[in-house]
Amino acid sequence: MQSDLLAKLKALAEPTRLRIVSLLSQGELTVSEIMQVLGQSQPRISRHLKLLADAGLCERFPEGGWVFYRLMRTGPVSRLAALVEEFTEANEPQVHRDRQRLQELKRLRAEEAAKYFEAAAQEWSTIRSLHFSEAAVEAAMVELADGRRFHQHVDVGTGTGRVLELFIDQADEGMGVDLSREMLHVARAKLTEAGLSSRFVRQADASALPLDAGAADLVTLHQVLHYLPDPQAALSECARVLAPGGLLLVVDFAEHHHESLRLEHHHRWLGFPPAQVTAWLQTSGLTLKSLRTLQPEGIEGGLTVLIWAAERPVEGDGDDA
Repeated sequence: MQSDLLAKLKALAEPTRLRIVSLLSQGELTVSEIMQVLGQSQPRISRHLKLLADAGLCERFPEGGWVFYRLMRTGPVSRLAALVEEFTEANEPQVHRDRQRLQELKRLRAEEAAKYFEAAAQEWSTIRSLHFSEAAVEAAMVELADGRRFHQHVDVGTGTGRVLELFIDQADEGMGVDLSREMLHVARAKLTEAGLSSRFVRQADASALPLDAGAADLVTLHQVLHYLPDPQAALSECARVLAPGGLLLVVDFAEHHHESLRLEHHHRWLGFPPAQVTAWLQTSGLTLKSLRTLQPEGIEGGLTVLIWAAERPVEGDGDDA
């Protein structure tokens, strides 16, 4: 334990690495972004990042042709990072320049994300016009979480990252996964804009989540299943990463006949019969706790939204009967 602490302190005992840790405390960044902020070469930045990663101070996440770095948020590392931030004087010229450059990078990231978001907004608006209000759906999701406290929230098919933000007051940490790099750009920009440094996103398939079994105690899938080639496989994977006693919330459409959603909006499935998803959940070893039905109001031929709330049983539950 003492040698591990000494290794971490040694890794921090260099001005550039202190600057990098200070930057990463503001959110995850690529090697290129850190280069732009610090004005140093790629080999130099990469070497510093490797030393920080080897000391267990940051994590490395490849995403396509990019590599993101994120400060470790657990254990003594989080306290060390807090100390670095506490003793980093924002009015010091070098630190001030770093923060200004970082803000400019965030602004550019937000602009790029906004362009993609605007292009997709019309499609989302068309679909939203067919069903129950999104605000009401979100309120129902929070209500089904029943005021519980969660340590790790995983949002599958995170899109804009909105559901991560929705549970910010109930979950200590949150990770969103999505296959679309464009949507990950949007989510990162929106999470940064909201100041949610404890939330991050990763590129991953819904049926192959980058998590250990039982790693999450809240998993959400909001309007994701109807895009997937194998919804049952995705639900089984969500069940795998769900801790005993953990909660899975699945939001999707009831079975419908809006063929245009398949032709124009790439929906693979035209909703689902409630019993079908319930059976998939049970096959995955989960227990259905609630099924909420939200009927469209004042929308002729509108879409019904269903919300399944399921839990992974705690070992020994029901054995005392």
